[in-house]
Amino acid sequence: MNHASNPVPDRGAATAPHGLSQGVDHYENFPVASFLCPPALRPAIAAIYWFARTADDLADEGDATAATRLADLAAYRADLAACAGGQPASARWAAVFARLQPVIKQFGLPVNLLADLLSAFEQDVVKTRYASQAELLDYCRWSANPVGRLLLHLYGVHDAISLRQSDCVCSALQLINFWQDLSRDIPNGRIYLPADSWATHSVDELQLLALQVNPATTGLIAANVAWAQTLMREGAPLVKTVPGRAGWELRLVVQGGLRIAEKIEQLGFATLRERPKLTAWDATVMAWRALWM
Repeated sequence: MNHASNPVPDRGAATAPHGLSQGVDHYENFPVASFLCPPALRPAIAAIYWFARTADDLADEGDATAATRLADLAAYRADLAACAGGQPASARWAAVFARLQPVIKQFGLPVNLLADLLSAFEQDVVKTRYASQAELLDYCRWSANPVGRLLLHLYGVHDAISLRQSDCVCSALQLINFWQDLSRDIPNGRIYLPADSWATHSVDELQLLALQVNPATTGLIAANVAWAQTLMREGAPLVKTVPGRAGWELRLVVQGGLRIAEKIEQLGFATLRERPKLTAWDATVMAWRALWM
């Protein structure tokens, strides 16, 4: 996976959605942190963030072999189990689990959601192609959606409709990240555009690997951006359920994702060549739109 900055993080957070610090330059599913984040929850959100970021590094940073990465993630998973059981973790990631253990205890944090994130990192080590939209959404179910559900848990929101809406927002953020970062991911060997849509748009893998910008590839990207926008709008009513300052934070996250999708469109969907970025003006637009949600 990759890095995060701006309300829609660089890829990889996805990716998810309601949480950490803007300016944190890494794990994609923690897009924003601001004064809007409830102060009482900041230590818990930080603990989750560092857990995810450290696992992301194990899966993606440096030049370790796939076997080494998977072994490290297995050891990390064992430390999570120890931490959740009230036992000391190994010395290797002591700082991460020292932060996380009291949060699990204080908030009754669903440890299975933390374990789901590790499954996504393990998948990223070995899988570089996705056959369909359904397969991509299954990846988001592990890589992005758990973060939203963890944050909803902290906010005390547990109903089924809100969880489904959170999944839509998180998955949409992850997908928008993918379409934003094609010029980075494909040279690194990862193609997140669903393969079954290639043929629909008369695109083959060689065109994508060559980062060819032509009517076929831009049409392919446009269709996938529209899919992500639809998912985001399906989840957007969640902003009226999440309480207080966190709800306003979520409004900015949703608008950040939609704004990145707009910027992709403004580039003519040519993200095989260029990566769109948010500017200070975009932040103003997002804030205005958030106000009117």
